[in-house]
Amino acid sequence: MEKVKLLGSTLDELSGYVTGWGMPSYTAKQIAQWIYKRHANDFNIMTDISEKNRRFLAQQSEIGWYHPIEVVESIDGTKKYLFKAGANRFIESVYIPEEDRSTLCVSSQAGCRMGCKFCLTGKQGFNGHLTATDIINQIRSIPERDKLTNLVFMGMGEPLDNFEELKKSLEILTSSYGFGWSPKRITVSTVGIIPTMIRFLNESKCHLAISLHSPFHEERLKLMPVEKAYPIEQVVKELKKFDFNQQRRLSFEYIMLKGINDTSRHVKGLVRLLNGLNCRINLIRYHAIPGEEWQTSDDSAILSFQKQLKDKGIITTLRASRGQDIWAACGMLSTDALLKS
Repeated sequence: MEKVKLLGSTLDELSGYVTGWGMPSYTAKQIAQWIYKRHANDFNIMTDISEKNRRFLAQQSEIGWYHPIEVVESIDGTKKYLFKAGANRFIESVYIPEEDRSTLCVSSQAGCRMGCKFCLTGKQGFNGHLTATDIINQIRSIPERDKLTNLVFMGMGEPLDNFEELKKSLEILTSSYGFGWSPKRITVSTVGIIPTMIRFLNESKCHLAISLHSPFHEERLKLMPVEKAYPIEQVVKELKKFDFNQQRRLSFEYIMLKGINDTSRHVKGLVRLLNGLNCRINLIRYHAIPGEEWQTSDDSAILSFQKQLKDKGIITTLRASRGQDIWAACGMLSTDALLKS
């Protein structure tokens, strides 16, 4: 019989397990304290649980954590961790240290079924949803876990395509029984899956980032097939029903593609599209992937694009490129691992 994995379980789930095993209900909170706050990897050190119950826990369950199988480090301090999450399933996390913050970019799926043309993860195809165990393990198993100030769900996969496991993970990260993080430390990125986007906004207080990349339907459709089912105009219409402020930030991710989406026409389109929204735009240099001829926009074009947006009153930042010497762009290391497996 396969053992229950406790890591990634909510307090309600832990309570269900322990009461089903004939243990006192308070044992659930003890287990949560040990695995989420004290990072226990062995039942034997859970000394406030009786020896009899510890032995039973070891028979019926396991903590569920596992090590990354590879780590590569950039000259700028960025680290990419590679995990094996099942047979022929490889996922990545990226640790990004900066002067005043340390961010971990985590994955929510093995591969992705959104098929965005500029994304190497999409070219892998879809290899399955990650469980909350797999998601939380990316945070818990790295040596920098206690240094983290921010978490972004911008790694492999579409988080809102795996909503139930995402929701469990966010509960564990922000609940007092779990990591106890403020929701303001967490950003979830999406291509704009409207039904689960609305659920996320109603059921979570974490920040939201929308992958935009073009304000025009036909252009965005060529880049992102999801535009057919959930047009960006409709996504923005739904977003305007919610209140965004410092407590909950809304941002739009915009990869700068030379000669494709970096003109003054696109600036005007963005201003029109986002009119009335309290939001910001994050400009991102394109990281070339094998087999694609696209290039990132010239620095002069990016800076001009940024200035034009700022002049129109839109807060616009330019994300620094990190880890370019270690395949830090999403999907590169896992694709290499898949090809070798």
